[in-house]
Order: sequence, then C-alpha cells, then structure tokens
Amino acid sequence: MRPKDKPYGFNAWGGDTAINRYLDWVSGEMKTHYAINLKIVRLADAADAVKRIQTEVAAGRKTGGSVDLLWVNGENFRTLKEANLLQTGWAETLPNWRYVDTQLPVREDFSVPTEGAESPWGGAQLTFIARRDVTLQPPQTPQALLEFAKANPGTVTYPRPPDFTGTAFLEQLLIMLTPDPTALKEAPDDATFARVTAPLWQYLDALHPYLWREGKDFPPSPARMDALLKANTLRLSLTFNPAHAQQKIASGDLPASSYSFGFREGMIGNVHFVTIPANANASAAAKVVANFLLSPDAQLRKADPAVWGDPSVLDPQKLPDGQRESLQSRMPQDLPPVLAEPHAGWVNALEQEWLHRYSTH
Repeated sequence: MRPKDKPYGFNAWGGDTAINRYLDWVSGEMKTHYAINLKIVRLADAADAVKRIQTEVAAGRKTGGSVDLLWVNGENFRTLKEANLLQTGWAETLPNWRYVDTQLPVREDFSVPTEGAESPWGGAQLTFIARRDVTLQPPQTPQALLEFAKANPGTVTYPRPPDFTGTAFLEQLLIMLTPDPTALKEAPDDATFARVTAPLWQYLDALHPYLWREGKDFPPSPARMDALLKANTLRLSLTFNPAHAQQKIASGDLPASSYSFGFREGMIGNVHFVTIPANANASAAAKVVANFLLSPDAQLRKADPAVWGDPSVLDPQKLPDGQRESLQSRMPQDLPPVLAEPHAGWVNALEQEWLHRYSTH
C-alpha cells in the first residue's frame, strides 16, 4: 500500500493551534516513515475546499485535482456525495479499520450513509464547560438552563450561528424540545420545518433577554466563550470536544476548576471523517494518510490532552494490552448519552432562520 504518487495536500480546518500542531506531526511522520510529502492546507472553512472541487470538476478537471484528502463535516459531505464528487467503498478496506469502534456512528454522517466514502479519525460531542469555584450545580435540562440564565443574567450565551458549535447548540435544543424528533431524520420541507422548529424559537425568544449582552450580540466562536469564562464574565462555555476543558486546563487557557458536563438525557455527538475527492491527484497516498490517522499511535497521541485531546474512534478492546490501557486512560469519563444529529438538510435551514430572527449584523 506504499504509493509512488504523493499527495498535494491534506485540506483541514486550521482554526486551532493544538490541531495545527498535531497535523504538523502527522505530516512529519508521513515524510519519515512513508516518504510522502504531506502538505497541510489550512482552511478557514471546509466549504472553501468543496467549492474548489466543484469548480475543478465543472471545468472538466476529472483527474489531477488540487485536493487529495479533506477533513469534511456532515453538511459538506452530503453536498459532495450527492454530486458524485467522492471516491466510495475504500474506507473499510484500510488495514487499520480493524481497530475501529463500529458501535460509534462511523457508517453515517448527519444521517447520510457514508458507503465507504469517509474514514473516521475522531469523535466529538457537544459539551458544556463550567467552573467549580463559580458553578457547583450546572443545569441538566433546557428548562434548567433557562432558569439558570434568568438567575444569572448576562452570564450565559452561545456562539453565533453559523459557527459550527453555535449551530450544534440549536440542534441540541431542537432535538430535546420538538414533539416530533423522528422528523429530524429526513431533510425537511417548509411546512415540516415550521412545525418542528416552533418550540425552539419559542424557547430562544424566552432565553435571549437573559443572555450575555441581552442576546443582542453573540460570541463569534467557542474560543471567545472560553476567554469570557476564564475572565468570569460567563458562567458557561461550549465546545464540541468532551476533552476540551482538560486540554485547555493543561495549556493554561482555562482555570484548573473547569469541568465538563451535559444535559442528563444526552448531548448530540458525531464522528469526524476524512474523504477523498473523485478527482484527487494522489488517492493512493491519501489512503495511506487516512490509514495512519487510524493507527493506534496516531489515535493515542491525538487523544492526549497535552497534544489535542480529541476523542479516539478506536475500540480499546481491539488493541494490544499496553495500548489498550493507554487509550482508556485518555478517554473522557462520565459523558452523557450520545444523541444522533439531525439530517444534514436541517443545518442550513436552521442557520438561515436563526439569522432571519436574531441577527443584528
């Protein structure tokens, strides 16, 4: 499985220093052990790479594309898959697939079957962060969060959609508030969207007056929320990584009293994947990289809070003894149940309706 061709680049979100350091390490390992010159192409938004792929194929560039491997979210995966712009059927042929925890949602992404077009490389779950020196008993339900905000006005908020974590917060509330959660498994029509989301907007209308800046402005990112939590301006922060608090304590970006929690009934979670465009220039090398990302060594390093703290997609029981214990020690404990995300067709509709109702700029 050692290719002669070399990938032009691994296109990945570049908005976090810990992730960037980890990917630089991956690049070095690929050069040292596989003679693959892996260039990390840092993106502000994976949609930028999606547009590049679409433009290349539309211009007739069916081979020799500029994107060889892409860290993609569910919404962008759906866009590429529906347009037949991805290679399929390769993920479960990777040698390291044998270590994957198939109890995780590794065969669907935002309710869209992956059909071997994506290889998993990390887990994620929407998670709240609080400080024990400030908040001993965090809210465990949406109603409790509303009461908490009323009791502590100006100290609760969420990232401004379409920030990924901000949109995930909307999805979390929608799942828990709607009387028809089964409708979330399919893309909505206008009537379904209006009916299913009505309780969400009613809840946000009640919540917003008690938020930071009275709900008239929202932090642009979870990183900004972390800074406000550290400054004791906010009582809660949000992340899509259950190990995030541990990692930020280790780096000094959050106080040692910080801890993670979630709603009692569960928090939405997913798996993040890499995918190979149909017009990739170096797909064989891209598969070597995807396989390396699933290796026990790479997954152990990634799960270390001092490195990134990104949850593994491997089943510890499938690993050799020493690695099994190491991985188990790096897995976040006492997490709430994982709730499946709505179908990808809900994402843009939720974001657009939120912007229509609440955007101030």
